[in-house]
Amino acid sequence: MGYTFDFGAVFDRAPELFWGSLGTLGLAFAGMILALVIGILGVAARTSKNKLVRAPVVSFVEVVRNTPFLVQIFFIYFALPLMGIRLSPTATAIIALGINGGAYAIEIIRGGVESVSKGQVEAGFALGLHKADVFRLIVLKPALRAIYPSLTSQFVMLTLTTSVCTSIAAYELTSAAQRIESDTFRSFEVYFSVTAIYLVISSLMMGIFALISRYYFNYPTR
Repeated sequence: MGYTFDFGAVFDRAPELFWGSLGTLGLAFAGMILALVIGILGVAARTSKNKLVRAPVVSFVEVVRNTPFLVQIFFIYFALPLMGIRLSPTATAIIALGINGGAYAIEIIRGGVESVSKGQVEAGFALGLHKADVFRLIVLKPALRAIYPSLTSQFVMLTLTTSVCTSIAAYELTSAAQRIESDTFRSFEVYFSVTAIYLVISSLMMGIFALISRYYFNYPTR
């Protein structure tokens, strides 16, 4: 082939990849927080007996889960300004990640909530707990333990999805890699290195989530 591998260009630009990785983690963390908030509030509305409260959440979940993330982020960044709503690339990325992750979080958390027996809920009311306390202490905590593996896997996927945010010039790892590649023309070396970095980030996140699970959810169920 006659191609000479040279990772020197990548090593010379390592600080840019480092800051790009921090940008990815920043977008992912902010998106996760927003997704979790949307998920919890969405489940409270999704399980409501009031159809007027439940229907918008069902529609939201269906729309988000059945449209590409790229289209969603383009809509927020390019279409909303036509209605006078202008957001920076970073703000757009966080909102888009939160909305996308939130739609999946609603269904994941809802599955956990519905796994809690009605007897436990009725016992909470019998003890005189307020509805909000019943949801927080009796329903939400056991549900989070049940859905924790699925929820954390979704958050890892959300972290990898941040790479799409480079399409609107949000600063993260892939956008940093594109700049380095355009300057050095070392496509293989740059994207091989970025692939390794994403693998490290994903592995670290799974390890951290496992430690959290061991610390917070390691209690007997009976």
